[in-house]
Amino acid sequence: MIAEWTRGQWVLRAIVVLGPVLALLAAAPAGAAPWGWLVVLVGLLAALHARWPESAGGLAAPGVVVVFWAAALGDRLSAWALAAAAGLLASHVAALLAAYGPDALGLDVPTVRLWLPRAGAAFLLAPVVLLVARLLRDRSDTPAAWVVGLAVALVAVAVATAALGRRVGD
Repeated sequence: MIAEWTRGQWVLRAIVVLGPVLALLAAAPAGAAPWGWLVVLVGLLAALHARWPESAGGLAAPGVVVVFWAAALGDRLSAWALAAAAGLLASHVAALLAAYGPDALGLDVPTVRLWLPRAGAAFLLAPVVLLVARLLRDRSDTPAAWVVGLAVALVAVAVATAALGRRVGD
């Protein structure tokens, strides 16, 4: 029940709601202001995700944001996409932490310390992807561009796994 939420749970769930809404609103300075009803819809979907963070319904709010960005901005690349990525990532990590246990479970500092560097490392990929997309903007029809993109992604995953992974027995 919501009445059982600790202060930490309230903070996490507020981030779950605000992340997708702010990510959607970041499209406005990028050149595509979302409609008011769409902001309300994303807020409601995110609130449902905040209430039940372990549910698959959590894909709805970020999904709407991504579809809006893709439809409204098309192939225009904007640095505001980094703000959107940060909002969606923060919402995702907050939902993950909120779903770690029952509603009354407090926010565990060691768990937060575990996930913040992971989230930071994941976010570092966003500017790299934006930069690569800008560099390859006119060359996207080249099949080699896809291979290079896949190779960069695989190297990034391998580096992140090596840097942040935990071995059995640690």
